[in-house]
Amino acid sequence: MVTGGSRGIGKEVMTKLAQAGADVCFIDLISDLAGQVEEEVKTHGGQCVFYKGNVADLDQCVKIADEILERFSKIDILVNNAGITRDALFMRMSRENWDDVININLGGIFNMCKAVIRPMVKAKYGRIINLSSIVGYTGNPGQVNYSSAKAGLIGFTKSLAKEVASRNITCNAIAPGFIKSDMTDKLDETQKNAMLANVPMKRMGTLEDVANGVLFLASPLADYITGTTLHINGGMF
Repeated sequence: MVTGGSRGIGKEVMTKLAQAGADVCFIDLISDLAGQVEEEVKTHGGQCVFYKGNVADLDQCVKIADEILERFSKIDILVNNAGITRDALFMRMSRENWDDVININLGGIFNMCKAVIRPMVKAKYGRIINLSSIVGYTGNPGQVNYSSAKAGLIGFTKSLAKEVASRNITCNAIAPGFIKSDMTDKLDETQKNAMLANVPMKRMGTLEDVANGVLFLASPLADYITGTTLHINGGMF
């Protein structure tokens, strides 16, 4: 299961998992590109099924997980990728923008984990991978809400990892730095150079860089790794 799989990191993660032999289900509130994404991922083998839903709604998350379990019998991997930004300096940030980001970026992870944890415990196997961000560690002006959610996610990951480790379930996080995306493509050269000045490797990361990290944590290569964060940021932090 991958949340926010219709584009960007989520789509690249699904492609990488499909190439490695996984059947992939993805959840998104936006369905415009879902059919196209399904067909693209299927070209790598295996099945790909889209479920429209809001990760901020626990009932929807449970319902979708139940449908996936009915169809596939198990859920081995959960990748919590769905997220939004509502950037503003704190003095201008509305309570609504705070709540929206916390409810989706942090509450959504609670909801999705809640929906899959009992089946994983019963199966005595599970791989949970939560997408955090470098700003959860460094902070960032204009992102008090987003940074708070991404930092809270780290505490969530460490605590859940300790609770379920004896059941052969791992729970880890990935914290990307500056990743080349539709958003960064809109920046001018001056803005890009200012960002890259803080990156020792002098380049932005790619979607594949992040997806490779997810694949590693989901694979047998990472069977003895839990409660940790994989930083993918070119040396920024």
